[in-house]
Amino acid sequence: MAEQSLEHLAECLRDFAQERNWEQFHSPKNLAMALSVEAAELLEHFQWMTEDESAKPTPEKLQQIQEEIGDVLIYLTRIADRLGIDPLNAAYEKLEINHRKYPAEKARGSAKKYTEL
Repeated sequence: MAEQSLEHLAECLRDFAQERNWEQFHSPKNLAMALSVEAAELLEHFQWMTEDESAKPTPEKLQQIQEEIGDVLIYLTRIADRLGIDPLNAAYEKLEINHRKYPAEKARGSAKKYTEL
């Protein structure tokens, strides 16, 4: 099996863009806008679904959702790569911040924002 890591994905995406001379279009601003569009396309698959339907999509719908998740990860990975950000480090650092903002004893079972706890 080929290597599967975010670092390897970033390298593959970098190569893909360079082979097509797309680096000129991949500014962080443009990539962020593309990410937003792809996230909206992901959201569109869940529009009008009930909670139960969203938890158990049909196989066809699940394939479409998987493709949109792939697009979201691709653009997120490209932005991080262009800015020199390690997305896993960023996520772990943010999780640590969230641990402080949402202590389990205050946040358990609540959807309130940390400023309301």
